[in-house]
Amino acid sequence: MGGDSKRIRDLARQLVASADDDQARRLRGSLDDPRLREWTYLPGDRDGLPYGDLDVIQRELVLELLDATHTDAGAATVAVAIETERVRRRIGSGNLEMDSDIGPDRYWVRVLGDPSGGPSGEEPWGWRINGHHLAVHLMMAGDRVSVTPHFVGAEPAEVRVGPQAGLRALGPEEDLARELLHALDPDQRRIAVYDDEPPKDILTRFDPVADPTVLPDGLSYADLTDPQRNLLERLVRRYLDRAPASYADACWREVEEAGVDQLAFAWAGGPNRGERHYYCVTGPELLIEYDKPTPNLSVHWPNSSPHTCFSSGTEISPPSESFSQ
Repeated sequence: MGGDSKRIRDLARQLVASADDDQARRLRGSLDDPRLREWTYLPGDRDGLPYGDLDVIQRELVLELLDATHTDAGAATVAVAIETERVRRRIGSGNLEMDSDIGPDRYWVRVLGDPSGGPSGEEPWGWRINGHHLAVHLMMAGDRVSVTPHFVGAEPAEVRVGPQAGLRALGPEEDLARELLHALDPDQRRIAVYDDEPPKDILTRFDPVADPTVLPDGLSYADLTDPQRNLLERLVRRYLDRAPASYADACWREVEEAGVDQLAFAWAGGPNRGERHYYCVTGPELLIEYDKPTPNLSVHWPNSSPHTCFSSGTEISPPSESFSQ
């Protein structure tokens, strides 16, 4: 189970201590760096130390740090997304075998501030790993943890060929939302479904501060039946439960304090599996977005890459600003 603040600090300290001078220059960063708030899930290079430039022991430390930053469920979601990215690269190379040489994983790691928490042990610090379809950000102050914005994507949405056929990184996130959609009556659906065409990406993109005005209003929690509310709560918890329990519970408490009735669910696109679609869950202290911008086009290459992102008002702010709001 993730969320052990001592273990997270210890692993980050070990990673920092293992770096040579050149690695440390790329790995270490300051919380005052304005680039702190820059992140993306698109392909391309990032600031930080490339995963491919780590030795075997350092790579294991990063993977352990990823696990420690998440619950078991969250770590599994991230691990499947990473493996799906490898499958995408194997498909591109024409060799689907597990041992095919596709080079190292293309992720970049940074440790921001002092993982020891300074002389008091309470000073904020963070670590992050970014790459194509993965953006994990952790901030810690003392034992308090924040892990948003948190982005996981997958391409393909479902692996159809090769030894890992059937792998579906974000299946529960898609299926729960669709179950809720199909549970709505016609009047409710007219409110929840705001467009027949989904957007080409999540609407808040990778903006440093999410703009809630770009999001649809959706169908309010207050206008759902009890079984429908249960489905919406399960969907929200699916995202929150990627994070350590203390943080996930704090996020849900903020939702309750702001008023659960202010949560809203919106959908765009086709209602059936395999079709292009988008949904979001919004509230004063919560933002969840899911986007599948392309359909499953063929049995060999399902050219679809679902994107999921959640952010919460429960943030730990470094000296400059928090990662996101």
